[in-house]
Amino acid sequence: MCGILAVLGVADNSQAKRSRIIELSRRLRHRGPDWSGLHHHQDCYLAHQRLAIVDPTSGDQPLYNEDKTVVVTVNGEIYNHKELREKLKSHVFRTGSDCEVIAHLYEEYGEEFVDMLDGMFSFVLLDTRDNSFIAARDAIGITPLYIGWGLDGSTWFASEMKALSDDCERFMSFLPGHIYSSKNGGLRRWYNPPWYAEQIPSTPYEPLVLRRAFEKAVVKRLMTDVPFGVLLSGGLDSSLVASVASRYLADSTAAQWGTQLHTFCIGLKGSPDLRAAREVADYLGTRHHEFHFTVQEGIDALEEVIHHIETYDVTTIRASTPMFLMSRKIKSLGVKMVLSGEGSDEIFGGYLYFHKAPNKEEFHEETCRKIKALHLYDCLRANKATSAWGVEARVPFLDKEFINVAMSIDPEWKMIRPDLGRIEKWILRNAFDDEQAPYLPKHILYRQKEQFSDGVGYSWIDGLKDHASQQVTDTMLANASFVYPENTPTTKEAYHYRTVFERFFPKNAARSTVPGGPSVACSTAKAVEWDAAWSKNIDPSGRAALGVHVAAYNEAKTSAENGSTGKN
Repeated sequence: MCGILAVLGVADNSQAKRSRIIELSRRLRHRGPDWSGLHHHQDCYLAHQRLAIVDPTSGDQPLYNEDKTVVVTVNGEIYNHKELREKLKSHVFRTGSDCEVIAHLYEEYGEEFVDMLDGMFSFVLLDTRDNSFIAARDAIGITPLYIGWGLDGSTWFASEMKALSDDCERFMSFLPGHIYSSKNGGLRRWYNPPWYAEQIPSTPYEPLVLRRAFEKAVVKRLMTDVPFGVLLSGGLDSSLVASVASRYLADSTAAQWGTQLHTFCIGLKGSPDLRAAREVADYLGTRHHEFHFTVQEGIDALEEVIHHIETYDVTTIRASTPMFLMSRKIKSLGVKMVLSGEGSDEIFGGYLYFHKAPNKEEFHEETCRKIKALHLYDCLRANKATSAWGVEARVPFLDKEFINVAMSIDPEWKMIRPDLGRIEKWILRNAFDDEQAPYLPKHILYRQKEQFSDGVGYSWIDGLKDHASQQVTDTMLANASFVYPENTPTTKEAYHYRTVFERFFPKNAARSTVPGGPSVACSTAKAVEWDAAWSKNIDPSGRAALGVHVAAYNEAKTSAENGSTGKN
C-alpha cells in the first residue's frame, strides 16, 4: 500500500502552502516508508508516500505520461498491467511500475478507462493541459480514499482522513466503484455489475468453475518483487488462500522468493486459530510464524489502533488490534506483502446469522448489502491495520472476476440447509473438496466460522469489555445520547472507543464516516429483522448468532481457562 494526498484548486501557492502539504503527506508515511514524491502545477499538488512492491528501483511516484502533461498519484496494484501495456504499444513507458498504465490509458481512452483496470486502487490524475482532474476508487473499496473540500474552494483527496481532517471544512469517504471528474459532473459510479442491482441470479452452481476462478484470483495476486506471505488463521478462507498459493509456488519454476510459502498467525496462547493454523501449515508444508499477544498488550495498543484505522466501530476495533500487532511482527521479518481471506463471508453468506435467512431472495440481498459495505468494515480493517506498519494486504476473494462468478450463482445453493448437510459457505467448501488431491484436511475444510476477534482467543473480547467497564461509568453511558447524539454508543465498550476516536478526530465529518445501526454477529440492520429475539440481544460478536456457536465457544473457553488465557 501507499499513501496519496492531492489538493486541487488551491488559492495559496506560497512556499508555506507547499510545506503544509508536505507536512500533511508525512502523516501517511507509515503507509509508504520507502520514498516520497510531490508534484506541483499551478494551483494543484499531488503527493505520494511509496511502499515499493513492484519495480522498487524505478517506480517512484507521482507517475507521468511521455511529455509529463498527465500526472497521477496511485495507491494500489494493477494486476493486469502487462496485458494493458499490450494495448498501449504506441506509448513509451518510463518505469516498470504496474500503475504507470493509468496515465497512458487516460491519454488513449479518456475517463472511461477505469473499468479496464483489474486490481485494487485509489488514484488522482491531473491533466495539466486544461488543469482538469479525475479521482477513482476500486470496485469494492479495498484501498481507502477520502474526499474533502476547503474553504478556499479547493478539493482534497487522501488515503486516510488524518491527512485532511484539519484543513478541510467537510470531508467524507469516497464511494467504492466511483469516479470523480472535475469537468464531467462530479461523482458517478463506474462499476455496474449485474449483482449490484440485487436482482436474484439463476446460474447453476458449477464447483469447478468456482474453484478455477478463485485459483486465478490468488495467483494473479502473487505479482511482487518483494518477500510475501499469507495471513493464516486456520479458518476456511485463509486456509484456501494458503493452499492455492502453496500449490502454485511448488509448481512454479520462477518463484523469486523460493517455493516454500510463509504463513503468519496471531492469538492468545491456546486460542482456536493458533491450533488450526499450525495444523494447516503443517499439512501444506509452509514456513509458519506463530505470534502470541496478551489481553493487556492488546489493550495497551487500542489508542494507536483507533488512530490508524480511523473508526469507532466495535467489531472492527476488536479484530483490528490483533491484526495490527501481527503486522508489526511481519514487517520485522522483512515481509512487505501478504494475502488475506477477507470478503468470503460477505459473498457466500458465511456469518452465522445467515442460518436464519428466511429465503434465497433475502439471503442474496443481504450478501449484496454486505459486499457494498465492505469498505467501511473488513476492507478498512485489513488495509489500515497492515498499512500502519508498511505492509500491503491483498484479498483474492474480492477479485472482480471471482465476485462476478460467485454472485451469479443461484442463491439457493448458498442457503444453509442442515437437512441436506450444507453448513455456511457449503458451495465454496464443496468446490475444493477434492478426494484425489485434497486442498485441506477435511475437518479444516468444514471448520465452522470463527470471527477473527473470537478466533484469536475468546478471552480477548471479554478482556476488552472488562477494560471498558473500568473506563466508563454507568452515569456516562446513561448520558451517552447527550454527549454523542449521532451514532450513540449503547455499551461501555462502544463508548470507550468513541471517546478515543473523538480525541483524534473531533469534527462532525469524521464521526459521520463511521457506520451505525443495530447488528447481530456482523449483520446489517435489515437482517436483524430475521429473528425477533435478536433485537433484545444486539451483540456484534459471532457467538450471538442463534446458539449455533455456543458449544464451540464453551469448549474453547473452558480449555483456555484451564491453560493459559494470555490475560495479565
